[in-house]
Amino acid sequence: MKPDVDLKEVLSRIEAAIKPYPKAAMFELYERGYTSLFEQLIACIISIRTLDETTIPVSLRLFAVVRTPKDLLTLNAVQLTELLHGCTYPDQKAYTMLGIAQRVTEEFGGILPTTYEQLTSFKGIGPKCANLALGVATGQAAISVDIHVHRVVNRWGYVRTRQPEQTLKVLEQQVSQPLWIDINRLLMPFGKHICTGTLPRCSTCPVLAWCEQRGVTKHR
Repeated sequence: MKPDVDLKEVLSRIEAAIKPYPKAAMFELYERGYTSLFEQLIACIISIRTLDETTIPVSLRLFAVVRTPKDLLTLNAVQLTELLHGCTYPDQKAYTMLGIAQRVTEEFGGILPTTYEQLTSFKGIGPKCANLALGVATGQAAISVDIHVHRVVNRWGYVRTRQPEQTLKVLEQQVSQPLWIDINRLLMPFGKHICTGTLPRCSTCPVLAWCEQRGVTKHR
């Protein structure tokens, strides 16, 4: 990234720029009252390889029926798959969710554990969902890196990594903890609507002064 970068100022400008656009799915669901760690984790599972425009209505449909591990275990795999219709891999996600609910009930008294290490020990829960659910639901300092975050910070030149998992590790070293949750909250919609994968809106970008535009060959 260009010299003398003030990440707090960069994020502040991005927050103003993305106001006209929809919030990232899990933050939108949180504002609608789905604030528990279990709900946020389930919503993140739904969101995997699924657009927010689908994630939100599918999550709302599911949460109209179940909101706790105990509730979820009242459904069988077929019923749960039907509720998840519209997202990618609904049958696979149904079995993942049922496995989580079963283990939470048997090992943790029905309450989802609130540490990164414990969450990632559940089958089907990786760093992205664990960090994002913890950050949104519990306020813990956590960075979640999806394809948008990975692309944006590499395009800036703030990191130089090949995989989101590598980006996560570098961001944890370079970003102060009070800004961790803002990385996904702001950069996901920024990357989706402004700093897009193809033809990014560089001519009107609020943080162009700090961006190296790495990999950009054409833009709007």
